[in-house]
Amino acid sequence: MPDAGATLERLVQTRVRRPAQIAEAAARRARPASVLGEHGKLMMIAADHPARGALRAGDKPLAMGDRADLLDRLCVALARPGVNGVLGTPDILEDLLLLGALEGKVVVGSMNRGGLAGTAFEIDDRFTAYDAAAIAAAGFEGGKMLTRIDPDDPGTVATLEASGRAVSALAGHGLMAMIEPFISHRDAGGRVRNELTADAMVRATAVAAGLGTTSAYTWLKVPIVDEMERAMEATTLPALILGGEVADDQDAAVAGWAKALALPTVQGLVIGRSLLYPPGDDVAKAVDTAVRIL
Repeated sequence: MPDAGATLERLVQTRVRRPAQIAEAAARRARPASVLGEHGKLMMIAADHPARGALRAGDKPLAMGDRADLLDRLCVALARPGVNGVLGTPDILEDLLLLGALEGKVVVGSMNRGGLAGTAFEIDDRFTAYDAAAIAAAGFEGGKMLTRIDPDDPGTVATLEASGRAVSALAGHGLMAMIEPFISHRDAGGRVRNELTADAMVRATAVAAGLGTTSAYTWLKVPIVDEMERAMEATTLPALILGGEVADDQDAAVAGWAKALALPTVQGLVIGRSLLYPPGDDVAKAVDTAVRIL
């Protein structure tokens, strides 16, 4: 976007005066022939964090709170060769639709954003964004759900039930259900922390794989953990590696992604803040580095 201010003004005026253009843009969008790119993997940029109140990237607590800047970074990332998908909430994906940035891309709508970061109800992660019918109506390729399992929080069961229903509904439309499972606990300060161990991921993956009336269209979105091979042996479902927080050592993070991509179930990457707000702030360079390891 050459002029972020002008672009923001254009988006606002479209939303005020011609909101129907969003559905029109979705209807005429060129859809991808496959969920896999020319490199044989799925390379997605994730940008669904703001709707859950998670705006931090690296040492900037409100980095993702500047929408014009975020859209600029997304457009740069999506234009790079080898990037064939994006994950976002309705507000972000609709901005990208109006900007023409989703042509030929695999588009996955984020579904449950009700478990706001840092709240007492974080684990009871309500489905407050897309539902399966809206994703199908927009012509998108799938829906994603964060599914955290806290053995000590009764809110877990509501999230599991809702995730199961979403998997079934997406499958009914022949659409990808992308589940992001974790075993989670609250620390001494009350903050939800994900348990990033192979044992925890085996358990979380096993639970996630069994959600819904069919697993035919289910993919997993998983973090890098030690003994990644053992974690991925828990299922035959295709998996995508998530990027997580912005790493101090980006080279080590990329090396971990590359190692995981060698596993038979791993079919690509879904990276957000690590590529949109990389050390050095060169989005194009960071994205190209990730694409090369595919």
